[in-house]
Amino acid sequence: MDKWMRGQPAQLLLCALITALAGQLRITPFSGEGFRIGLGTSAFLLCLLLFRKLPFVRAGLVTGLTVLLFRTALDLALAMSLENAGDRLLAHCPAGVYYVAFAFMMSRIRHRWRDFPPLLLGAYIAGVDFISNEAELLARSFIYRMPVMSWQKEWLLLAGTAVIRSYFVIGVYSSMTISRMKVLHQEQQKRMEQMLNIGSGLYGEVFYLRKSMNTIESITARSHELYTRLTEAGLRDVSRSVLELTQQIHEVKKDSQRILAGLLKLFDRETASEMRMDEIVDFVIKSNYEYMMMLGKAIVLEKEVWVHYITERYIPLITVLNNLVSNAVEAIEAAGVIKVEVETRGGRTVLTVTDNGPGIMDQDREMIFEPGFTTKFSQTGYAATGIGLSHVREIVGSLGGGIRLFSEPGRTSFVVEIPTERLKEGV
Repeated sequence: MDKWMRGQPAQLLLCALITALAGQLRITPFSGEGFRIGLGTSAFLLCLLLFRKLPFVRAGLVTGLTVLLFRTALDLALAMSLENAGDRLLAHCPAGVYYVAFAFMMSRIRHRWRDFPPLLLGAYIAGVDFISNEAELLARSFIYRMPVMSWQKEWLLLAGTAVIRSYFVIGVYSSMTISRMKVLHQEQQKRMEQMLNIGSGLYGEVFYLRKSMNTIESITARSHELYTRLTEAGLRDVSRSVLELTQQIHEVKKDSQRILAGLLKLFDRETASEMRMDEIVDFVIKSNYEYMMMLGKAIVLEKEVWVHYITERYIPLITVLNNLVSNAVEAIEAAGVIKVEVETRGGRTVLTVTDNGPGIMDQDREMIFEPGFTTKFSQTGYAATGIGLSHVREIVGSLGGGIRLFSEPGRTSFVVEIPTERLKEGV
């Protein structure tokens, strides 16, 4: 059913019915039988612009016939009599001529009208409307054997009506198109944000896994060295056990390599090749605002960005900033302020995340960047998850930078400094 409604037959029928109904809202500018200026033309034109699969000439024929039958049936229903049915049918024939003429002339630009500037398109449609009205009046004068109207007042009125009606419809269509584009842009923006979140998470996991693989490689080498030494010492039973252990570690390494390859395939599906620094901060602020709302905290997220260059290193920067800001969100108990600042000092880009939480205790400051260290535990006693400040430091280090902590009661700042040239590489 839905497929049929999107097809040509449904669009033709819908266009004809809408036009016939809208045509009943009209004015009659000239004395005499039946000539009217109504919303039918506007509705018909809007249908031609909106329904992409609509065949224009066929739409004009179907709409003209529908309008003819609809108006005739309506007249007979109001008169409650079938007398003079032929005369009434004949009286509405010129209206059908109008829609056929209008559709025929519009079909001349059917495949090119989207390339027209709105002003030029409106002018063309106004001309089509005027000529179609003339065709209707000629048909009416032929049927009633009336003289063709003079070219002065009546023509000016028709021309003015055609211009106003055409540009009105173009304006409505443009507004609808802009609204649809805004919706599509919002959907694309949302998908991009989702992909950036995925990319940031994958970057942290890939960084984690690569480090683990280096550790596994080192353990494998040391284990094999131990096996060699035990063999040379004549401890064959023990050395065989060590060899089996070495082989198992090697299997873990191969499994890790396969996982890493899969993650890298996902990680390569990036939504953008580069981002501006202010866009990176905006994304981090928005993501953590949603996180803060989820936790039910009243935190003001502020930013000051004096750097606006673009960088291909946006994923590691998002990963670093996102973790620092989310840590600050978690550190603040109920309400507070978090501020993200980005500036340049000499040849380095400085990113600072400051919060007015309780601060970090003296005994924790020396250990906070150590692997496995955390100050956050759940109610069941399990340590919080996340890539941790040790890996944040290593990500920053991989970019040739460093991270420092400044903390006192009521104020904590993490300051990241990265050589600007490293962030601009490849741009």
